[in-house]
Amino acid sequence: MARAAAVRETEVVPEADRLEGFPHPRETEELFGHQAAEEELCRSLHAGQVHHGWLLTGPPGIGKASLAYRFAKCLLAAPHERRVDRGSLAVPDDCQASRQVRVLSHPGLLVLRRPYDHKTKRLLTSIPVDEVRRLRSFLAHRASEGCWRVVIVDAADDLNLNAANALLKSLEEPPQRMVFLLVSSEPGRLLNTIRSRCRRLDLGPLDTPSLMAAARQAFAAGDAEPPAEDVAKRLARLAQGSVRRFIGLHSAGGIEIHEKIGEFLGRLPGVNWGSVHDLAESLGAATASERYTLYHELLFDELAQIIKVAATGEGEASRRALAERLIAPQRLASWASLWETLVREEAETRALNLDRKAFILGTLQRIEAAARN
Repeated sequence: MARAAAVRETEVVPEADRLEGFPHPRETEELFGHQAAEEELCRSLHAGQVHHGWLLTGPPGIGKASLAYRFAKCLLAAPHERRVDRGSLAVPDDCQASRQVRVLSHPGLLVLRRPYDHKTKRLLTSIPVDEVRRLRSFLAHRASEGCWRVVIVDAADDLNLNAANALLKSLEEPPQRMVFLLVSSEPGRLLNTIRSRCRRLDLGPLDTPSLMAAARQAFAAGDAEPPAEDVAKRLARLAQGSVRRFIGLHSAGGIEIHEKIGEFLGRLPGVNWGSVHDLAESLGAATASERYTLYHELLFDELAQIIKVAATGEGEASRRALAERLIAPQRLASWASLWETLVREEAETRALNLDRKAFILGTLQRIEAAARN
């Protein structure tokens, strides 16, 4: 038993919000594109009016967790190491608090997230109540005089109902100098009572210069070869302001996948079924999980854009032409319904580990049928 325990201690445990080969958000050196949010947190700390609960919202991969850990390092650092009077949460990388937060060893920091199951070798699909119950022992230890304690929930969307209710109890009666930082991409999924007890900071997608700068930082920190400039510009257009999506697109061949989607949609209502079967074969393989997920993200994004253009008449010329050719005004509602159905069924296919090749073929057949109608 002791030998097994020793082996487990050296096991590298996967983290839900870490892309393989790239630094975790808590290791991010510089935050790009969220100066207004950072300045608001700085003002609250400088004025001695830090709210006990903050809800950091926005699309996935834009820097919400990076901001949470950046604020945690600042709160836990010594006062003389802070620069909040200058609107910055940055603290020296070599200060004790910064080093300890990076390795999750600071006694004043608790991170609640989806645990890793050593038996199944997988991350749990939600944050269970037992994870939130760790708060009890954390709160039982009193912080040193004048010191902060920080709880990061990443992501709050992952809390199951019992875990959410357990967290709510601590949010309702927080100890002094305790700060909860809840990271959320879908705040509408949270309990109203949790949202009402937090001060909300909405973070938007990164603009192109900020996205490119953040991507360059990530590739440098991961010691990875960045994409060429022309490729990076194309990735930026597809990334929707998300660094995580930019990196995922690059690693999974996102440009090639997007081109295949464009070729399929451009041929409608005609279809090259040989090409479609080849695509389904390659993406349906067990080893192509990342590309499969990315393919559907890009496909559903493109369909959503075309439907939006059909509804508003506004958008890129190529999409307007496609919308006019495929979606008659009286068919707009049926296309919107089809999009909703496909998104839901794709999520079920992944969750239940259903036949992915069959789903890809069925999806494209239904889109082709809608185009013919």
